[in-house]
Order: sequence, then structure tokens, then C-alpha cells
Amino acid sequence: MLRTVICDLARLRLSGSASPAAVLVTQVREKGHLSRPRLRNPYWFIRKERTHTDDLVTGENRSFIKEVVHDTYGKPAVIKGIQTYEQKQLIKTPEAPTDIEPWTPAVRRCGLIARKIGQYPLWLKNGERVRTTLLQVVDNHVVKYIPPGEYTPAQRPSVKHLDRYGCVLVGAECTNPALLTKEYCGIFRDSGVMPTKNLARFIVSPQAALAPGTPLNVGHFRVGEFVDVRGKTVDHGFQGVVKRHGFKGMPASHGVTKTHRRPGNIGGGGEKGRVWPGTKMPGHMGNRWRIIKGLRIWRINTKYNVMWVQGSAVPGSTNGLVYIYDTILPLRKPKEAPPFPTLYETEDDAPEDIWYDQVHNFKDETITYKPE
Repeated sequence: MLRTVICDLARLRLSGSASPAAVLVTQVREKGHLSRPRLRNPYWFIRKERTHTDDLVTGENRSFIKEVVHDTYGKPAVIKGIQTYEQKQLIKTPEAPTDIEPWTPAVRRCGLIARKIGQYPLWLKNGERVRTTLLQVVDNHVVKYIPPGEYTPAQRPSVKHLDRYGCVLVGAECTNPALLTKEYCGIFRDSGVMPTKNLARFIVSPQAALAPGTPLNVGHFRVGEFVDVRGKTVDHGFQGVVKRHGFKGMPASHGVTKTHRRPGNIGGGGEKGRVWPGTKMPGHMGNRWRIIKGLRIWRINTKYNVMWVQGSAVPGSTNGLVYIYDTILPLRKPKEAPPFPTLYETEDDAPEDIWYDQVHNFKDETITYKPE
């Protein structure tokens, strides 16, 4: 990298355009930069004429397909900061049912699909700084509801008495159906929802069932409540024990030879001459599903469907998908009834930002003067 920069500077000086404003120095990565594992070949290795399938559609037919898609689903639009389509539902969303059973703490509600878009600090009214993570709910709609008797998953989740619960299939981020297969689009045929990029299943109680086509937004939760967030951790590839488990390593000098970042002894000999299961050793780090529980919601923005949750240890990389649902911690479950089964209608005069009562809102006055 340094040799490339020096060669570029020398070439500019020889050409006579070595003015300070014309020299562009390549930015060198910092020492703590983590190089991600290369999961695929560089783009210049791929042949330019290579295609996944033979596209036999002419330009006129392609424009005709685009017109049909726009007539059926609407034209592309940006709604609440998300690229989607103006008319996403073929079937009109049913209104809130009137025979809703009362909420109880034992009821399991549906969750949401969100994207982790970054971190941001908030300050409490007592001056304490709180580190938060921003999660944006991305265009969620209910695709299908499976009753308890018919829900038989291939991989059984770790839920007690699974036969008492149903399943809600939620889709996020609508996309052009011409880019999807016929079988995948068949999932959305009877739901009235435009085909989506992402799907997720949530185990729910029969009382919290949602009809297909019901939109889900950030109003599904309230500020002050606690949620659990599930995501896939950042993939670091094969790492040693110093980075994977936080080992100190050996000294840098005083007779140490080629064992500076090695694990050292991994077990004794004698009667049990083997390595104990669970020994911390080098291996693949990251790319695992993890759940962080009991995160408080400090702030909600209804304009862009963004929520500020506690902490900066939410699993996943920036712009990665996460799943949000009510916490299962018994001491942090909501005491008051949340929007049940969800928030069907949003008020026109609802505030754009909803703050927790302990969070300082910078739009408010901080210093007040009283007459003497």
C-alpha cells in the first residue's frame, strides 16, 4: 500500500502536475481494521458474458411485464425510508376484529423483522449517557397464519407445549415479482401481499393470531418495554485463541520462540491423556445465531419506523436483518397490555418521536429562568 502511494506521487511529479491540490493520497486502513473473510471471488474473475439463466425476453416484452407489475402492485416508491411499491396489497386489509380476547402476560405475540442501521447515544435526564442501537422495521406484512393443529415444523423449536401455539409467517421488503420464481410467488397468492425478499416465522398464541395482509410497524411495541433481539453474528472466519477467546498469549521476548499467540498447554497426560470437551481452541468465529434478551426501548420514531434499543451488543453487522419480539424474561415482561394483537390504525396526530420519560429530549428547554 505504501509503495503504491509513493509510485503515484513520483508519477505525478514527473508529469508536472504535482500541485498539493492535485495529489490524492490513498487512505491506509487503520491498525485495528478487521479484514473480513473473502467468501467469493473478486468481480474481475467473473466472465462478463456469464449469466445465471438464458434471458430470452425481448425489450418490448420486458417493458410489457414492467407495466403489468406496476398496474397490479403500483409503481416503485419510498415509504418510511424503505424502497417499496405504492400499492402493496391486492386484498384490502381487514379492519381490527371486534371479538379480541383480553391480553394476559402468558400470551405470545407476533414479532417484527428489522434491520440494524447503526448506533447512537442518548442521554437521560440525570446526565447519564446510554448507548443504543437503531433498528428499522422494514415494510412488514403478515403473509399467512397456521393454526396450532396444522403447524408441524421440520425443525422443532425449543418451545414447551408447541401444539398449543400457532405460527405467523411475516414478510419484509417487497420486491419485483418478475425476479422471483413461480413457486416462491405462490406463497403470497392467497395473502394479498406483494412478494417479499425476507420471510420469518413467529410462534404465537391463538389469541394473538393475525389475518393475512395485516401491516406491522414500529407501533407494535411501546417505549419503556423490553424486547429480545435475534440475529446472526459477524462472520470473522477461522481465528486463533487470542481473538476468539481473549487469551493473553505468551511474552514477546525472554526466550519465547514462536509461541506468542498460541494457546499453550491444552491438557495433561497420565490417566486422562485426552483433550477435555469444551476446551477453548482456535476455530471458526462468528456467523452464529445469537439472542440478546431484555433490551429496553428508549425511543421510537414513527416517521421512519425506527426504534432505539438498549446497548451496542445487538448481534449482526450493520444493515443486517434481526428479529424482534417480546422478551421472555419473567421479571421484564410488560405489566400493562401492549397493542394487542397489534396496532391496526395509526393516529394522524401521533408525534413523530416518542421518548421514554427518563430520556432527555433535546427539543425541550434545558435552562429556565424565573423572575426574582
